[in-house]
Amino acid sequence: MTNKSLGDLANRPTEQPDSLSDLANRSTVRPLPDGWTWTTIGEVAKVNYRDPALREMPDELEVTFVPMAAVDEIDGKIADPQTDPLKKRRKGYTPFSEGDVLFAKITPCMENGKAAIARNLKNGLGFGSTEFHVMKPGENVLAEWLFYYVRQSSFRDEAKANFSGTAGQLRVKKNFILDSPIPIPSTLVQERIVAEIEKQFTRLDQAVASLRRLQSNLARYKASVLKAACDGRLVPQDPNDEPAADLLARILAERRAQWQAANPGKKYKEVEGVEETADLPELPHGWDWTTIDQVSECLDSMRIPVNKKERAKRQGDIPYYGANGQVGWIDDYLFDEPLVLLVEDETFTGREKPFTYKITGKTWVNNHAHVLRATATTTDYLNYSLMFYPFTPLTTGTTGRRKLTQRALRAAPYALPPIAEQERIVAEVERRLSVVTTIEQTITANLSRAERLRQSILHRAFTGQLVPQKSSNKSALQTAQGQ
Repeated sequence: MTNKSLGDLANRPTEQPDSLSDLANRSTVRPLPDGWTWTTIGEVAKVNYRDPALREMPDELEVTFVPMAAVDEIDGKIADPQTDPLKKRRKGYTPFSEGDVLFAKITPCMENGKAAIARNLKNGLGFGSTEFHVMKPGENVLAEWLFYYVRQSSFRDEAKANFSGTAGQLRVKKNFILDSPIPIPSTLVQERIVAEIEKQFTRLDQAVASLRRLQSNLARYKASVLKAACDGRLVPQDPNDEPAADLLARILAERRAQWQAANPGKKYKEVEGVEETADLPELPHGWDWTTIDQVSECLDSMRIPVNKKERAKRQGDIPYYGANGQVGWIDDYLFDEPLVLLVEDETFTGREKPFTYKITGKTWVNNHAHVLRATATTTDYLNYSLMFYPFTPLTTGTTGRRKLTQRALRAAPYALPPIAEQERIVAEVERRLSVVTTIEQTITANLSRAERLRQSILHRAFTGQLVPQKSSNKSALQTAQGQ
């Protein structure tokens, strides 16, 4: 835009849209305080600028590398960036400089709020995922002003409405960023408003941090309850309970008889128990060491994966499950009973989520979860006892994609309590976890309230309501013209 057009834009009534950017076609352009001006991000920032000087810089120059995972979607900060030689990142990555604003363009990262200001870059240079749009602020806009503007849920909602691409690969186009309307006051007003945003966000962040600490404490408490349940410390033992060894012998005999009846004339292969118990902890009275294979049946052979295209055609009302829960709907089912699903090939290292969950009724399961039917345990007890089982040492494969094979799962040692004690344990676990659930719901509601307050602060900031406005303030574009 020329100097003349900058001045023309600054002198237009603020309630009118910018015809050059078709602002009226992009969103409702509201009236602004005196001294503010509507413009577009493309007028006040360079988008996805690549400095030609990068070609001349030495390969050994150290730069910061920011993968998408390093951008915290909650705090809007870069956590644990890497340092690499320029040669490693020069090609195939998105360049940026100190003070640039990063904005995730791909789903679901964009909707989740992944955005950050590039700070403390090695030698002032950074490279990141190709799924970032990069905004380099001009002289009339602060990086913080741009950053907080794109962090608004209203901005992300409009970006989502303008996605392009195919399912699973939807992205925000560069032109959306360039043409997005943005209100601009003078840099002095921007500084005042940003300072107030950060002041209020600091208090809000402290409250949110307290809530998240409580969430973490509750997660540890749940894990400790389940560990106590599986160690025989949650409820007292009753000497009148049928011992687990007798229970197991009876269940295995029933399984043998059922198989032989269904497969006459064939030789039955006994379900293997635990080979050596000397290195295993001593169990409470009435408990017995066995294997997961002896207390449950693995139904993986019945599990039939459905590819994405086929699943998209068959959107019925049957829940379709994977390793971490429901992943869609289908119009057919494989199972119709209470079952336990267990992670097969998800990330095990550092995992905080439980390894298992229970399903019931008509369901379909893909090939990312083992399917277990309880035999010598109740379904609920099997689920609770395996939620935080130490499976990690039993997995094989590369870091981040380790796999729990069916063979390793079935041979894993399992501490079996009497069936009556299982029922008492489940009742006590559910009593305690119901209290935890109530507290978690309160925390979740307060976190949602905090996010609404955060968005309210941003809305007030960009409508000129967060700090008192001075009528004598000139707009940033007027200042640029010396008016």
